[in-house]
Order: sequence, then structure tokens, then C-alpha cells
Amino acid sequence: MILRITDDGSERDVQELHALLKDYNLSHREPSKDVPLGIYYENENGEKLAGLVGETFGNWLCIKYLFVSEELRGQGIGTRIMESAEQEAKRRGCNYAFVDTFSFQAPDFYRKLGYQEVFALTEYPYTGARYYYTKQL
Repeated sequence: MILRITDDGSERDVQELHALLKDYNLSHREPSKDVPLGIYYENENGEKLAGLVGETFGNWLCIKYLFVSEELRGQGIGTRIMESAEQEAKRRGCNYAFVDTFSFQAPDFYRKLGYQEVFALTEYPYTGARYYYTKQL
């Protein structure tokens, strides 16, 4: 047995470990669908100006990324995207939503939409914070 420590982020190592964890998890949890969700706001040339990437997983909408370009912020586009994601998640049978955000990103935005903080990492990575929110749909 060898304990190998790396700092290269090898995609092969990551994929192998992920496959092992996924196999273990699937053998121990109840069956559920993991369905990708993408919502994109694009210009007439197909250039993405805003969007959301996430998935629905069992009862949950899990938001991975939400981005609105700076020139479009404050115009309700982020709210429209979030509402669309929540509506689609409900259509898929979800009851809850989950998202995390850094202190310099959008904690106030998510609170305004009814998300409740369930956990925070302070001094992350050094002086900031990372907030974890959930919402009942």
C-alpha cells in the first residue's frame, strides 16, 4: 500500500475517485433521478449574458452556478432565471432548493428571494465567507 500525495489535480485520479464514491453512494441511498437543468439568457448571436446551471435531484433543486453579466444586473434577469428554475424544479417534483454563494457574490439576492441561511464558512478562504442557503418551494 502506498499513500500518494499530489498537487496536480489529475483528471484521471479525480474521475476514478468519483466513480468509487458514486458506486458506493448508489448502493446505499434510495433511488432518485439526477436531471441536469440549464437556463440561459443569450443575445441574438447566442452569446451567453446570464444563466443558471444546476440539477434536480430527488426532492431538491441544486443550483451550481448562477451568473448575470455586470451590465445586466439590477434589471430583474437573475430573479427571472431563479423563478424559472424553481418553477421547473416544482414541475419535476422538487420541494426544496439549495444554493451556496460567496460573501462578495449574492447573499442579499438569495435572501430577497426567500432563501434561508443554513450554514456559513467564515474566514473563507481567508477573510471572506461562503453561505449555504435552502428554500422550500
